[in-house]
Amino acid sequence: MRRELSGAVADLGVLVPIAVALIVQNGLSATAVLLPAGALYVTVAFAYRLPVAVQPLKALGAIAIAKGLGADEIAAAALILGVVFLVLGTAGVVDRAGRAFPRALIRGVQLTVGLLFLEVAWGLVSDPPSSFAANALAPSWAIPLGAGVAVLALLLRGRPIALGLVATGVLVMLVRADGVSSLGPSTIDLPSFSSATFATAFVALVVPQLPLTFANSCLAPADAARTYFGERARAVTPGRLATTLGSANLLAGAIGGMPVCHGAGGMTAHYAFGARTGRAPLAIGAVLLAVALMVGSALAMLLTAFPLPILAGLLATAGLLHIGLLRDLRRASEWSVAGVVGALGFTVNLALGLAVGLILWWTPVLVRRLRSASWSSRSSLPWIRHSTRP
Repeated sequence: MRRELSGAVADLGVLVPIAVALIVQNGLSATAVLLPAGALYVTVAFAYRLPVAVQPLKALGAIAIAKGLGADEIAAAALILGVVFLVLGTAGVVDRAGRAFPRALIRGVQLTVGLLFLEVAWGLVSDPPSSFAANALAPSWAIPLGAGVAVLALLLRGRPIALGLVATGVLVMLVRADGVSSLGPSTIDLPSFSSATFATAFVALVVPQLPLTFANSCLAPADAARTYFGERARAVTPGRLATTLGSANLLAGAIGGMPVCHGAGGMTAHYAFGARTGRAPLAIGAVLLAVALMVGSALAMLLTAFPLPILAGLLATAGLLHIGLLRDLRRASEWSVAGVVGALGFTVNLALGLAVGLILWWTPVLVRRLRSASWSSRSSLPWIRHSTRP
């Protein structure tokens, strides 16, 4: 059970920084931020019985934080994404569309995510988010500490190291914040919507998030689950993942909370640190729900005191291990496509990477089929059929 608990907390490096920023900078209720994540974790524990990850919508969160968008726009975006993925998932569209994406493209998506994890981990210790600035260590201390945590996590990932690291971080957090100042949930203000709110949310938040959610929250987690768990992952399909994340975002939108998704990198983090069953997501989901309801009113102050080198080290470890999924590629053509998708996804955006990857993969296939059809058509003609006669 200790390994399950260690795996359960291994993906906090993604969740905590985005959650804190949305609470402190965008004005979201701390209780509303954690409730959708906790509810989705509990849901996947029973729906999949595997450590399927739950993460904030990263592109949406980053844009909302950078632009200073309010809770209403974020809630509207969550509702739109919830409806889109719930409908596409239940209708089977996501599963059918996923068949056009070969393994090399999925590995390219996973390469993108791994590189993004490393970039975020570096940023946490070299240029801490403003939400953590008051308690952040100087980079000269934070960088070597973060690297040390990553090395320790890699060397001891077969043991419950993540649980020990997070427990240490919680103790440091409580000392820095001088304990818990108040108990109970934070106030949840229901969002107010208008046509302008939905228009802003769609253009600014939904459009950039759609390709990333389709690729990294539906296709890539299903592939990672098959890689790690084999036949036990038969229920983890792109369509079902779209359905569960869509349902959670309807809740997030209704209460003005944090939009959430599944993540292939998060599944790697859970798996690498010991999670093997649905007990891991059930445990972290129960913790998130309890924290949201019991100390939500003090959460903004508490989380900003969590030591960033621990989050960065766990995140960097997950990124490196996630990139390691590429080791099952065999042919040079597969490595080339995965490399192009990963490079474009990391440096530009994932939508462009996927588009170029699809062209690179399917163009030779279509050319071969056209040549084969042309040759079959020509060989069926009488003058070609008898052309070998003297």
